[in-house]
Amino acid sequence: MHRPLLAVLAALALAGCTAGAAGEAETGGAEAGRRDGSGPFTLVIGRDTTSYLQPLLDRWNREHPAERVTLLELPEAADEQRAQMVANLQARSDRYDVLGLDVVWTAEFADAGWIVPLDRSLFPLDRFLQPVVATAVYRDKLWAVPYTANAGLLYYREDLLAKEGFTPPRTWAELREQARALHDEYGIGGYAGQFLAYEGLTVNFAEAVQSAGGGPILSRDGTQVTMDPAGAKTGLDFLMGGFREGWIPPESLSYKEEESRLAFQEGRLAFARNWPHAYGPATQSGIAGKFTVTRLPGLDGPGSGSLGGTNLALSAYSRRQKSAVEFIRYFTGLENQRRVLTQGSFPPVWAELYDDPALIKRFPYLPVLKQSILSATPRPVTANYDQVSLAIASAVSNALTRPFEESSGDVVASMRNQLNEIIRAR
Repeated sequence: MHRPLLAVLAALALAGCTAGAAGEAETGGAEAGRRDGSGPFTLVIGRDTTSYLQPLLDRWNREHPAERVTLLELPEAADEQRAQMVANLQARSDRYDVLGLDVVWTAEFADAGWIVPLDRSLFPLDRFLQPVVATAVYRDKLWAVPYTANAGLLYYREDLLAKEGFTPPRTWAELREQARALHDEYGIGGYAGQFLAYEGLTVNFAEAVQSAGGGPILSRDGTQVTMDPAGAKTGLDFLMGGFREGWIPPESLSYKEEESRLAFQEGRLAFARNWPHAYGPATQSGIAGKFTVTRLPGLDGPGSGSLGGTNLALSAYSRRQKSAVEFIRYFTGLENQRRVLTQGSFPPVWAELYDDPALIKRFPYLPVLKQSILSATPRPVTANYDQVSLAIASAVSNALTRPFEESSGDVVASMRNQLNEIIRAR
């Protein structure tokens, strides 16, 4: 499976020749000397909330005792992960070797020279889900390798819907009706997503806009605000209406992924928007056998989720780049990807795993998830993504916190102005 050592070193030498603005600035001799480094290295990634990751790393360590990987866990929230990574990379520290990047960070990290381009021929990208591969490519170069895919799903209490004679909601109107009815009948929250003012709220808003026909928010090259004001207003009205009417509980304003996962699996929600990783823990909870998932609903039919996931990139300041690249090849390989699903409930990036009958029997949501990933919309591709996300999350948070006072149209207009200013400042 592995290419000859000489080929790997040659690929690293070629990749390491570029850094800085989309990899165009030359690196110095010290950095060049790191490219053939081997030995113990680190993987830095967001907190493992399901405890699946260390056993997978232990497998690598047993097979590569001289190249042991140490797990460095960052906070759960993507914003906090990014802040800690950026602080390390700006200091040109060699503490981080393999970086677990949110799929929206590729352009920013590449432009800054914090990661190095990789040789496409080292990885079987043609067997991966192609929308996910696209998140790792920037200016026609491969800057990372997809590790997990992701798309938002609607979790729902199948038992409660059956009792009330409901079918899974396909539209917002159906979701609203059912969430209100279940809230009134069973005294539980109707629906929740990730509504704290952070990256998760940006995702939830983007999905609402896309599902109302108002997306994408930015053009593919990140140079224009393409969000349709009418569609964005409709999407924001859907969320604000839920808070005004009470079927979205006010406590969800503090929810990130983990809080919303726990609320659903503890039986406090009838519906919840979350990523696929929440499925596994729920099967071990008190609602096991009582829930399932479907595609996110939209204005007139199935909605459009946001494309998420994690890519593995190589720090430009790593002193163990040879070992790090071999690890990335191993960790994104087919068999390890199978373990990512079976042991962690995280969506793999290999397309064929979604069609495996044995896996579908164990994870019956796989066909829905594959469809959701293939129909998902990427978040804005821009080196200023952090500022874009902050502007969106702040505006939407203010609207959801004050749903009786804020005008959705005014919020959208102000947001568009802010986004235009961010783009022009680039």
